[in-house]
Formats: sequence, C-alpha cells, structure tokens
Amino acid sequence: METAFNNRGLEDSYATDSSSVWSPEEQDGADFQVPSGVPEPISKCGDLDVTFEYRAASQKQRGPNPVFKEKVAFTKLEPRDLAACAVRFRLYAARKMPREKMMGEKLFHLSHLHLEGEMKVTLVLEPRSNISSGESRLSPSAVSHSDSASSTQSLSHGGAPELLVGLSYNATTGRLSVEMIKGSHFRNLAVNRAPDTYGKLFLLNSVGQEMSRCKTSIRRGQPNPVYKETFVFQVALFQLSDVTLMISIYNRRTMKPKEMIGWIALGQNSSGEEELDHWEEMKETKGQQVCRWHTLLES
Repeated sequence: METAFNNRGLEDSYATDSSSVWSPEEQDGADFQVPSGVPEPISKCGDLDVTFEYRAASQKQRGPNPVFKEKVAFTKLEPRDLAACAVRFRLYAARKMPREKMMGEKLFHLSHLHLEGEMKVTLVLEPRSNISSGESRLSPSAVSHSDSASSTQSLSHGGAPELLVGLSYNATTGRLSVEMIKGSHFRNLAVNRAPDTYGKLFLLNSVGQEMSRCKTSIRRGQPNPVYKETFVFQVALFQLSDVTLMISIYNRRTMKPKEMIGWIALGQNSSGEEELDHWEEMKETKGQQVCRWHTLLES
C-alpha cells in the first residue's frame, strides 16, 4: 500500500477509544475491574496483516522523467487483426484548471509487435506544435478507419472532448480557410452509445455581430468522428485581427433538442491562450495551414 496517512491527533483519538482503555492487554497484568453495568469488551475479533511502504521518490509523478507504472489491457484482439490496428498514445499536462493540455502523441502500429512475449520500445512523441494534417506522420486519414469507429472503451474514456482544426489565411485573396478535421472523446451522456454529431461555425465581427455561418454534415455513432470538411470565409486583411471564429459541436438527438458537446473561439475573443496562439501562428505562416488540437469548453 503506497497511501500515506496523516497520524496527527492519533494519540488523542486512541485515548478516547473505550475498548482500547479497557482492554486487558493494555493493563500489563494489573487487576482491572470493568465498571458495573458495562459489558466486558472483546479483546479482538481477528488478525489483519498489513504492509505499508512509502517511497519519497514516488510520492508524486512530477518532474521531467515521471514514472507511471500502469498497465492497460486490450481484449478480443486476434493475431490476424494486428496488421490493421494501432494504438495512439497521448501525453497530457495536468493543470489546476479543468482543461487539460495535450503535449504530444504517437501512433504505434501493432503490425510491429512480437506475437509472443514482451516487447519494450521507446516511442518518440510528436510535439503538439507539429501535429498537422499535411506534415505530421499522424495524418488524420491514416487513422480515420480505427479512430472513427464506435467503441465502449472510447465512450468510457475520461478524457475531455477535443477537436482538431486547421487554419490558413491568404492575404492576397482575403480567404480564411477553416478545416474541421476530426474530434476525439465525444460522448452521449444520456445513453451509453456514441453520439451523432455535427459542427457549427460562426464568424463574428469586432462587436459580436454575425458575419457568416456554416455547418458540417452529421457523423453518426462516432465517439472520434472524422469530418475533413473545409469552409472558406472572406475576411479582408485589415479585419483579420478584429474577427472571432466560433466553433461549436452538437449532439443531434432524435425527438429531443440538440445538445452542445462543447465549443471554442479563435481570433479577437479567443476562448484561451491555445486558441489565441493558433490564430496568431496562422497569420504568421502566410497561407500555410496550421493544425492544432483544442479542448472543447462546456456549454
């Protein structure tokens, strides 16, 4: 057991425990009389062997070289299926705020596995800043088949819903291109099945008035939907710092009102530092697409 207990005040609580005070074993053989009217206590009801272990080095998994020591088991995976499967690893930075920050990821194709015995490999995580649909080895199309499938494991995963968005801007034509690439950890909280989702995009001016809107088609029954849809907005260069792009993901429910899974905002009124950084980098790249994962905010 690696859990440490705070023993402050233990002696006080021990002294007020009546069974401990009256226990014959505590009297060192002295003639002890139980007060009249009080039943004689039972000295013990059994023995429990407990092992405590405390290691200062493993108290918290902090620092540049954390040790996780955790195992995850995937069941019902036949040898013939390995070639078509992969495991995606993501590293998150835990913060005091509810939002998590994804630092990097790596895709490991199971076709490289040894069929018998353990296999230790060192995975070089792709930095978050490099994850894009065009340049990254983690191209969304490479994992679209397995990633978009509905699964109980994806539904029960504790990760926050995320959205991969690609931005590019052509200053000559004034074309702002927004690609809705894919989502992750979309859940239907009402029932234990993957949601039917779609995205809505709104472009707002400096005073919050709607300039344009559009939406994606519906992805049915997918906790990790792949959208791969691009939308173009006309924005003059002098307006680029004054507009806000709102992206919302909705769960389309039959015979019930739609439910917002989450949203983000990029541009003038960005919803966070990561969204603002994404927008600024888009302006600096001069026409090149910049793709980033964003954690959706709750409605």
